[in-house]
Amino acid sequence: MSDGTDPWLVVGLGNPGPEYAANRHNVGFMVADLLAERIGGKFKRAQKAQAQVLEGRVGSPGPGSRRVVVAKPMSFMNLSGGPVNALREFYKVPVDRVVAVHDELDVDFGSLRLKSGGGDNGHNGLKSMTKAMGADYHRVRFGIGRPPGRTQVADFVLKDFSSTERKELAFLVDRAADAVECLLAEGLERAQSAYNS
Repeated sequence: MSDGTDPWLVVGLGNPGPEYAANRHNVGFMVADLLAERIGGKFKRAQKAQAQVLEGRVGSPGPGSRRVVVAKPMSFMNLSGGPVNALREFYKVPVDRVVAVHDELDVDFGSLRLKSGGGDNGHNGLKSMTKAMGADYHRVRFGIGRPPGRTQVADFVLKDFSSTERKELAFLVDRAADAVECLLAEGLERAQSAYNS
């Protein structure tokens, strides 16, 4: 465990632009926005990458706090790897201190799964990240469930959450931000036992 001086890079995945803001595919941005709010800063354009970044600390003050760079790639989802890897190199963050927060079809809505490494499960943002820097990063997988009936996956992820889902969304985004903070402060196993529902 580091002493908190080495930064972590927490990446919320999504698509830029107001027309995508409330989509299921943009839940990573929602969690990144909440983390930024908790840190008490504003995103700014990264100089070295097509991304918005915020530097700060998360966790309780003192030895429990962690240096973090929270980022939102401003490329489209399927090109996330380039900006993420550029940030990783600029801030000198090893791959195993990168955390991707993303929507996950194979996890039910309302559930979270944290893991390290693994496949991309057809998620274009993860596919791009893995291609750019390997697969050994952490994932906070925010369950959105499978599309109903014959709805195409692409249509489903690029639609806004349903009105029923929106009733719970703020609570779930809050929980996902808590899970990110727990992962950084206490490690993957502790975070998994606390948040993998």
